[in-house]
Amino acid sequence: MKLGDREVKDFSIPYIIAEIGANHNGDMNLARKMIDSAKSCGCDAVKFQSWTPDSLIAQEEYDRNQQYDDSPKKHFGSLKDMVGKYYLRADQHWELQRYCNSIGIQFCSSPFSKEEANLLEEMKVPFYKIASMDINNLSFLSHVARKQKPILLSTGMATLAEIENAIKTIEYEGNSQVILLHCIAIYPPEYEDIHLNNIPMLRQVFGFPVGFSDHSIGVSIPLAAVALGTCLIEKHFTLDKDLPGWDHAISADPSEMKTIVLDAKNVYRALGSYRRIVSSAELEKRKKFRRSIVLTKDLTAGHILDDEDITFKRPGTQIPPDMKIYVLGRKLTRDLAADDVLRWEDLV
Repeated sequence: MKLGDREVKDFSIPYIIAEIGANHNGDMNLARKMIDSAKSCGCDAVKFQSWTPDSLIAQEEYDRNQQYDDSPKKHFGSLKDMVGKYYLRADQHWELQRYCNSIGIQFCSSPFSKEEANLLEEMKVPFYKIASMDINNLSFLSHVARKQKPILLSTGMATLAEIENAIKTIEYEGNSQVILLHCIAIYPPEYEDIHLNNIPMLRQVFGFPVGFSDHSIGVSIPLAAVALGTCLIEKHFTLDKDLPGWDHAISADPSEMKTIVLDAKNVYRALGSYRRIVSSAELEKRKKFRRSIVLTKDLTAGHILDDEDITFKRPGTQIPPDMKIYVLGRKLTRDLAADDVLRWEDLV
């Protein structure tokens, strides 16, 4: 399917989303710097999160001052203080989208309520990203599906039955434009909990393109996902891992993001074909690295060759070892010395 102007499919150069989320920390100057950096890294899109203090968290949770302590970084103030500082206001959505348009990178966001999905519809975003927490929020999925745009459906914390139910809910609204995102909703996950083999499994079970929403540290895991044919990589992005905030510590910095973008293309190219192909460069390499039939002793014209007369050495420019059966028992046409490379013209 198409996300904006990019065709996205499995086993292709993956679509790369720099997940800024709330890493702008409520600072629009910082947000613009992050957009500039994501563009210079070669990302296809920057993604924000669309929620408000009222749409995301109940008062009871604020009163309890819940701590999201699976993130390695401690935060300032109360939960309500952080949500109030980090959420993206409606006018800031428009401001950041205009800035993205001006430098040529796609703006997108994850809505967390129907009102925020409607705001993104007004902004004519090319697709919607549904966060893992909302995979069982079926009325919300129906609302977004009715907008008839592609949906990136993150599957963190979900069973196969819940994923199937979410897909059926979307399809019931006449929308089959789904990209499933394999995701582990731990920040960061243990390596043994990532289960990258879920990428081909989800592709086989549900028949939709599969991307990877990554919360691991570093670049190796998203690049491994590319080797499994993932169509999309979403990676949290920051300019400085030491900034305060929920996700900076597990985010890719510009150096890491540039590596992901460039090496994802290299991994895609390296995947190549299922058909065995020997390249022209390898064919040329045979001449230096393979062996030819070489004589073990001085021999005279008319000598009939046997096993003791030959061995195999570099270069591989003349009679190869697997042609030995067509050499033994043949007469020499001329005198040859030990270590001479045998040629077809040397044989009667």
